[in-house]
Amino acid sequence: MQPLEPLTILIAEDSAADRLLLSSILRRQGHEVLTAANGAEAVDAFGRQQPHLVLMDAMMPVMDGFEAARQIKALAGETLVPIIFLTSLSESEALARCLEVGGDDFLAKPYNQVILAAKIKAMDRLRRLQDTVLQQRDQIARHHDYLLNEQRVAKAVFDKVAHSGCLNAAPNIRYLQSPYALFNGDLLLAAFTPAGDMHVMLGDFTGHGLPAAVGAMPLAEVFYGMTAKGYGLAETLREMNAKLKRILPVDMFCCATLLCLSFQRRSVEVWNGGMPDGYLHRIASGERTPLPARHLPLGVLSPESFDERTEVFPMALGDRVFLLSDGVIDTCDANDQLFGVQRLQQVFAINRQPEALFEEIEQALRDFGGEARDDVSMVEISLLEPAQITPPALVYSDSGQSCPLDWSASFEFRAATLKRFNPLPYLLRLLLEVHGLRDQSGALYSVLAELYSNALEHGVLGLDSSLKRDASGFARYYQERSARLGELQEGYVRVHLQVAPTDGGGCLTIHIEDSGKGFDVERVMARPLDDIRLSGRGVSLIRQLGRNARWTDGGRRARVEFIWEALA
Repeated sequence: MQPLEPLTILIAEDSAADRLLLSSILRRQGHEVLTAANGAEAVDAFGRQQPHLVLMDAMMPVMDGFEAARQIKALAGETLVPIIFLTSLSESEALARCLEVGGDDFLAKPYNQVILAAKIKAMDRLRRLQDTVLQQRDQIARHHDYLLNEQRVAKAVFDKVAHSGCLNAAPNIRYLQSPYALFNGDLLLAAFTPAGDMHVMLGDFTGHGLPAAVGAMPLAEVFYGMTAKGYGLAETLREMNAKLKRILPVDMFCCATLLCLSFQRRSVEVWNGGMPDGYLHRIASGERTPLPARHLPLGVLSPESFDERTEVFPMALGDRVFLLSDGVIDTCDANDQLFGVQRLQQVFAINRQPEALFEEIEQALRDFGGEARDDVSMVEISLLEPAQITPPALVYSDSGQSCPLDWSASFEFRAATLKRFNPLPYLLRLLLEVHGLRDQSGALYSVLAELYSNALEHGVLGLDSSLKRDASGFARYYQERSARLGELQEGYVRVHLQVAPTDGGGCLTIHIEDSGKGFDVERVMARPLDDIRLSGRGVSLIRQLGRNARWTDGGRRARVEFIWEALA
């Protein structure tokens, strides 16, 4: 039976009669024939003509078939050029040598046409199979390079999105990230709120690599967008969970710890959903307060079932919050022993210099001799003086010539809204339409936040600020706040904003009124402005950042002004 296509076959045989016989047989089978009388001619003919297959006599003058076979195999490289030795040798060692020098088969003299045809067809199948393997290998290599290039481009975009906040610019953040694959399944984000607080998120998606990083883009978008607008952790968490629940497959979710570090209030608000314990390290006492997971990961529960409740802890200057992903404690040694929480706790216990904690943990991991089986992330955030933190200024492209200058607006937020909605981002966006207020956006938001917080917590909810006299009372205060807010059925907070032009520029007057019982205004106003107690800081902050702040109607009404100069 004829092969699918004719082959070019080189016959290397010193016997003219044998060359003629083999040539006749092969041409009758439809092949093209090249001939050589010795090994040297065979090598030269192969280099010039590149035949598909070689019939090689073992014993020839000038250069024998063994040496010629070695050189032809070297010239062929990765391409399979089958060599069938033509031999009258019968000793086993001689036949084995034919195969050792690169021969693929041998044919004993005298020649049998049927066996010769069968061997040529078998060698042709091997040759074609080798060509297919090489083509597929090259195709896979090209596809691999293409995918790597795509991943590099995607990673560059991902890194810019994920690190578009203050992670690399804030002086109070130290972090370490070691991805298990090109893409990091751990997500570390940090950004400032308009009030100058810092939001930090450490997330860990299911798995690692590109699939784990897919959900990071929308998550980072929600985090940065809502933080920049002034939304708190609760609103941001609800939106993150709803978005992941909507877009991720059912077997994928994101464990996460979110923090709100307030430099003005000297506190940290924490939500931990499925992450390893974080730690609040109090520098003065050396105490480490665990920040355990109290919630399910993001993307697991429906929006109706999701629990966004947070915990709030007081902090002193220099205190630090330490967070880590499970890649640290799941690092495994050659004996399948985990680094584990106990070894991490031992590093904490012997640590005497908080600023060296990162290095000590890294050294402990090296001494452990383990190999990471997942993405590894650690981050440490310190509480500094507000003056040491410089949030980036908001950037606007318009000149301000067409901004509103003479208007007022009133709002009343009632119980159903107070339980779920934070009106501050909405109010801030409205006020920042006034060009003169934009340079004061941080102070403006801080004052709005404190006024609203006082009206809601002390007015509507009736919470006593003196509960926050110590760390344990601080925690009880926010637990009680959450409980009362959840049960709220009535009450209101009214906000009246008035913007008026003046000869020198303009003036914003903020009035806030609540439905509560008020407070002892004279006693609170008598406190010094630099009071550092855990309670009563809000009124002091309002007086420092605003103008002409005063409270009337037994503390139920507050009024404060912001003044700005006219545009040049």
